[in-house]
Amino acid sequence: MKPGVAALAAALAACVVSGGCSRGDTNVRSGDRDQVLHRGIGPDLADLDPHLATQSSDYTVLSSLLEGLLSEDPVDLHPVPGVAERWDVSPDGLTYAFHLRAGARWSNGDPVTAQDFLGSWRRILTPELAATKASQLYVIRGAAAFNRGARDFSGVGVRAPDPRTLTVVLEHPAPWFLSVLSSPAWMPVHIATVSKYGPVARRGNPWAAPESWVGNGPFVLKSWRHGQEIVVARSPTYWDAARVRLREIHFHAFDSIDAEERAFRSGQLHVTETLPPSKIDAYRRNAPGLLRVDPLLGTYFLRINVRRPALGDARVRLALALAVDRPAIVDRILRGGQTAAYSFTPPGLGAYEPDPVQRATMDDARRLLAESGHKGGAGLPVLDLLYNTSETHRVIAEAIQEMWRRELGVRVTLVNEELKSTEEARRAGAYDLLRSSEIAEYADPSAFLEIWRADSGNNFTGWSNAGYDALLFAAARTADPAARNGLYARAERILLSEAPVIPLYHYTHVFLIQPSVRGWSPTLLDHHPYRDVWLGD
Repeated sequence: MKPGVAALAAALAACVVSGGCSRGDTNVRSGDRDQVLHRGIGPDLADLDPHLATQSSDYTVLSSLLEGLLSEDPVDLHPVPGVAERWDVSPDGLTYAFHLRAGARWSNGDPVTAQDFLGSWRRILTPELAATKASQLYVIRGAAAFNRGARDFSGVGVRAPDPRTLTVVLEHPAPWFLSVLSSPAWMPVHIATVSKYGPVARRGNPWAAPESWVGNGPFVLKSWRHGQEIVVARSPTYWDAARVRLREIHFHAFDSIDAEERAFRSGQLHVTETLPPSKIDAYRRNAPGLLRVDPLLGTYFLRINVRRPALGDARVRLALALAVDRPAIVDRILRGGQTAAYSFTPPGLGAYEPDPVQRATMDDARRLLAESGHKGGAGLPVLDLLYNTSETHRVIAEAIQEMWRRELGVRVTLVNEELKSTEEARRAGAYDLLRSSEIAEYADPSAFLEIWRADSGNNFTGWSNAGYDALLFAAARTADPAARNGLYARAERILLSEAPVIPLYHYTHVFLIQPSVRGWSPTLLDHHPYRDVWLGD
């Protein structure tokens, strides 16, 4: 056993024996007494504007501060009443009428109204905001046209006939529609507050700050020390405040997953965002009660910028995809129950069965590269692989760099930047290959495949395929589940064959959690409604 691992094992063994990983008062001990949860979130958030949210960590914080029409059951995440106390659905599955509760309030005391949702959805669909997740709302009739430049919002299928009724007309039946309504893109913002700080649809409007925050969730924004900590406090105006047991939540930012693990071990965190793979086995042996490996509906992958001349040929892209030894990554590096990904959609989507197109041999990869005119990498420039700061991302990138050099003769330079910079590069198309991840916001193949439509605001690869888009269009309007899945599978075969993306592995959520954290059920989306979380013996 390596000295560092041996020291960790000894420290963990001491934790188990003593019931704690440090002496004296710690965040965990004082938090347990005072109902103050300390949670790691990885790198700091770029923004607290829900309509600009792109990362799963954005939801981690925003779900404490804002509430959509519906919320989620804490055990299995089925839709439960949120701002809407009940809803009706027309027999054809196209029209929804949401009835808002009389007691729903913003943190400044204003009632939450149907007009708040109508105005918020208009905001995210306004082209000037350039919201990445605006395409989520395309399921609403007329929403896509408005987001693409139509100026008349009356063509969008949303109405507020009175302050407590919101009607929504969909383009097509969507069995998953209710499940997505708790996602950030669908959350309301207090338009009057946003407008105080600049144009409502301007990116960079500074309204989402502690001194100006107005929200409608179970907590309110108390402070934000950028790069360090976001603190939220229980809201007295929340309609279900009597149910909320936590007094505060402290979201701690970490650029280093090793630093986050040390903070947990020293008693400064109740829950981590992740765990260094090198330390998983030590926790399994010496402190299994602190280690959690939960299912997670998500995929870790590489985006390929097909606008780069060297990467415009699908044979080059597919050769790169086939030359990645995915089992080596999950078995030797990650060690957390992840599975090698040969499709973009992960397991856990019911009866959907993707074709693992990118499962092939190294000989196939070398043949494709030769057919493209680049045998042994000849004629290809050095490619840049961009990844955001993380020890794990770095190790995976180094492994891929070596695989491509050894198997294909393709040279790669690794480029590391902070998360905010990689997001800007993604939006601008300023990359060759980009480390990416997609965690579902609802459990359906469309949650993964709609990203790659030509008009998706979350594509960022420059890739489009009319046949792919047509299959998605048909699948969305197909009622029979088996036929619908068949159309999605045909579309995914196109995506994987043309390879604007290289799926590497399907996630599990490997993290640390203190025994005192209650109400934290394993869920496929890693969502944990805070109104049902508390700290206890």
